[in-house]
Amino acid sequence: MSDVTVTVRGESEARVAPERATIRATVRAEGPERAAVVDMAMRLAEPLRTSITDRKDAGTVVEWSSKRLSVRAERPWNNEGKRLAPVYYASIDVTATFTEASELSIWVSDISAWDGVEVGWVDWHLTPATRARVEREVAAAAVGVAVTRAETYAEALGRSSVTPVEIADVGLISSHDSAGAAPMLKARGAAFASADSSPGMEYEPEEIVVSATVEGRFIAR
Repeated sequence: MSDVTVTVRGESEARVAPERATIRATVRAEGPERAAVVDMAMRLAEPLRTSITDRKDAGTVVEWSSKRLSVRAERPWNNEGKRLAPVYYASIDVTATFTEASELSIWVSDISAWDGVEVGWVDWHLTPATRARVEREVAAAAVGVAVTRAETYAEALGRSSVTPVEIADVGLISSHDSAGAAPMLKARGAAFASADSSPGMEYEPEEIVVSATVEGRFIAR
């Protein structure tokens, strides 16, 4: 009985609770005098930075950063089509990574009432170590699904065993080798998709989905 080539796809996914939340807040000031606007932005940013460094010292913030002051000027038009005096705008962006959603919610509740402070996006994510571990586990599970499918097809065809020829990301399986060429075993990393960030402000995070899909080619004997 001749050998049969079986090509299959394997998928797997895991749902994991987020471990970190990175949030951005912006301090804004505006007015007719550049120096006064810059001074106001700096004064408004100081308590924001202090609130973050206090939490960094307490361990609820693992890292944070503050961008340099940005200043721009615009000359608005009035209803008669005439340019008015310049209006200056200053802003400072601050990002912070929290370890707990509850602490993040408390901090946002505090700063959202402060003058000149705007709360931006929140990015829920995993630590690098956890993400790497979960991706390995999901990739291995996806390969296992592909092997099981290949074995099922082989059994339905009356074959007793399968031998792997290729395992690859989706779409990367090579074309059939020319007749008589010895099959080569190839391995490539699984393709991962992650749904660990969402627009808007959510302080009750959904689980992060880590998925992997692979394609495999086997020889059924």
